[in-house]
Amino acid sequence: MTDQKKIRITDTTLRDAHQSLLATRMRLEEMLPVAELMDQVGYHSLEVWGGATFDACMRFLNEDPWERLRRLRPLFKRTKLQMLLRGQNIVGYRHYADDVVEEFIKRAVDNGIDIMRIFDALNDSRNMEQAMRVTKEEGAHVQAALSYTISPLHNITYFVDLAGELKEMGADSICIKDMAGLLSPADAFELVRRLKTEVGLPVQLHCHYTSGMASMAYLKGIEAGADIVDVASAALSLGTSQPPTDSIVAALRGTPYDTGLDLQLLARISEHFKKVARKYDIPREVIMGVDTNVLRYQVPGGMISNLASQLADQNALDLLPQVLEEVPRVRADLGYPPLVTPSSQIVGTQAVVNVLLGERYQMVSTELKNYLRGLYGRPPGEVNPDILKKVLGDEKPVTVRPADLIEPQLPAARREIAEYMTQDEDVLSYVLFPNVALDFFKRRQGLLPPPPISESAGTANRSGPAGAELNYDHFSAVDDTLIWRDQHNLVYPV
Repeated sequence: MTDQKKIRITDTTLRDAHQSLLATRMRLEEMLPVAELMDQVGYHSLEVWGGATFDACMRFLNEDPWERLRRLRPLFKRTKLQMLLRGQNIVGYRHYADDVVEEFIKRAVDNGIDIMRIFDALNDSRNMEQAMRVTKEEGAHVQAALSYTISPLHNITYFVDLAGELKEMGADSICIKDMAGLLSPADAFELVRRLKTEVGLPVQLHCHYTSGMASMAYLKGIEAGADIVDVASAALSLGTSQPPTDSIVAALRGTPYDTGLDLQLLARISEHFKKVARKYDIPREVIMGVDTNVLRYQVPGGMISNLASQLADQNALDLLPQVLEEVPRVRADLGYPPLVTPSSQIVGTQAVVNVLLGERYQMVSTELKNYLRGLYGRPPGEVNPDILKKVLGDEKPVTVRPADLIEPQLPAARREIAEYMTQDEDVLSYVLFPNVALDFFKRRQGLLPPPPISESAGTANRSGPAGAELNYDHFSAVDDTLIWRDQHNLVYPV
């Protein structure tokens, strides 16, 4: 066992925990009453923004995501606030121009973000360089994340080499982002050990509980030298969320890794979130369930529920086992991308379509075509040449950084929404989610009614409505483009 200072704690309750268990439906009004209490705990940081919360605020909750951040910031006088940024995808599902990335990060930091956790779904560092550079220039902490996965291409050396590259690009710390709960305790120990000895930056562990291994992975990672772990308040932990704050703090008590946090204070916070969770219809298996199938299919729990929803809407739920078998085959065809937003949606939706149509790649989404074109970045491994030929014909994938092909987007966007703008940040919301933001702006001006409120986190707005049909003339796996004929859209956990 190595010498170790006290372990620091990042609490994800206000972002990833409710994104994983409540379909990102927690409202600002449910956060504010407990904010000052959380500020007393002594967390290293609180993850409060980014990921799917930006989209969900406008799309489902009729909230301005920027206003959420501005109202939370003054309540956390002692605690750093952090967000999850999808590299060149920002908080959206496609690449955006460099001017959008730069302006978004500047506004995020100005509005209160201290730590920017930056990742790329393909682990293509080119897609992280602009975000890392601007974050550093703005004086915020650059945490570069490794999208952890397992494949014939991905091993501990792969991730250590990637971390070394990210250090050279200016990373202040490294996060092991285990979005599907695949990290075993033994691999956690070895990966953290090598990152600490060969890269030398602070290491943070972020694991989802899906497979049931996360707490064990944390303990072994801590023993190997991890500095910080991500946890969630007990009431919104486990399942596809993170390990419970309370349990990790209790387990480390009296050891060289003692967090020093007050369990009674944590229990008071958990009581608040228990009341919040009762408002939502969360199936017990979502919170308490352990699904070791994730180790075989590498399909995160939230993604499984979305696949099931898509099939149920086609009256084909009985095909779920076939779809789960198809997901790894599609992933292999595409060069083993990690299954995290947006690649998880691209792979998952294609697996559903392949099974429903009975012929593989007879129909493909716009995003899959763009993935094969290289517009999402460099696939980790070689793409199946037969699939490449079938989908792209003689078209050759690009090899440059995808964002180099995108013209500046902000000037035109400002002109397009001039009549709706009430703050500088509105142009960013519009560029990221044009249809969603425009509807939100119109509701803000009283031109549209508010969206229907759903308390069901198990299925709320995660798929098309019952009886909806896939639009095979044009369908999209992600973003606010069409997948359902009535324009319902999918929202996936990261």
